[in-house]
Amino acid sequence: MDTKERISALRGEIEAHNHNYYTLDAPTVSDYEYDQLMRELTALEAAHPELVTPDSPTQKVGGEAQSSFATVTHEVPLESLNDAFSLEELEDFHARVTKVVTAPDYVVEPKIDGLSVALTYDNGVFVRGATRGNGTVGEDVTENLKTIHGVPLQLENAPPHLVVRGEVYMPKQVFLALNEARDANGEAPFANPRNAAAGSMRQLDSKITASRRLSMIVFNIQAVTGKAFARHSDNLEFLHDLGFSTVYYDVFQSMSDCWARIQDLGNKRETLKYEIDGAVIKLDRLADRDELGSTSKAPRWAIAYKYPPEQKPTVIREIVVQVGGRGF
Repeated sequence: MDTKERISALRGEIEAHNHNYYTLDAPTVSDYEYDQLMRELTALEAAHPELVTPDSPTQKVGGEAQSSFATVTHEVPLESLNDAFSLEELEDFHARVTKVVTAPDYVVEPKIDGLSVALTYDNGVFVRGATRGNGTVGEDVTENLKTIHGVPLQLENAPPHLVVRGEVYMPKQVFLALNEARDANGEAPFANPRNAAAGSMRQLDSKITASRRLSMIVFNIQAVTGKAFARHSDNLEFLHDLGFSTVYYDVFQSMSDCWARIQDLGNKRETLKYEIDGAVIKLDRLADRDELGSTSKAPRWAIAYKYPPEQKPTVIREIVVQVGGRGF
């Protein structure tokens, strides 16, 4: 198989996985296996830029809006993030940043493994909520979002217009209880909390969504009128004061300090109430972000470090041996 054929095969395989993951909420490979396919495709396209096409999975966000819901065009695109898997890749990111920005400040946040949504408030009233979809167009899930803990329906002292981005997730304990109930009812269990949350958000009956006891954490202001901020950390403090559950963050000046925080978060994964699959590093100063800009898919001012797949001991409780009809 030559390079062009391999690129085509990888694109087809990744698109199929994107459909299973984002649209059907039924992944058929692990996140690690998917990431390896994307890394191979990214490397091949980097080596052969003449083969890059606008519809490649490396150039766009993976999901699509389902036809069951009305569509919403996002006021500000909900971008994806480029991934890193080592300290060396984070240092490369830092080197690219410092070619443009002097003495950057970085915010480090946990990367919550859930469903990304955008919420719109007019005069403090929650008027619309949508899934990320393909980053430009998402699904209108307003009624379902109204049932979720962490989604305030009204804000005090709010700006005239506000769009925030957050992550809907299913707490670990809720996920375990839900799968136990599904098992008792003879239903197939959910693969993981992320897919349980996504499937719950896409219920046409909001009562089912409400019964799933989802939560949401906000991590960004997408658009705002009547307010101006200099830093992302200022945004988060403002959102917290408005009454949102906001993501935990730290601000650092060096990549070595960011790395130490990432390692600390990784060591504490089991103690968190939600699943995380990594940590996000973002530039804190918004002017620095404007200077760096974005590609067609991802900002140049942020990167997601992905943790290695978790390895846990498994206890085999029973082995059943069945003998077929034919003996040998």
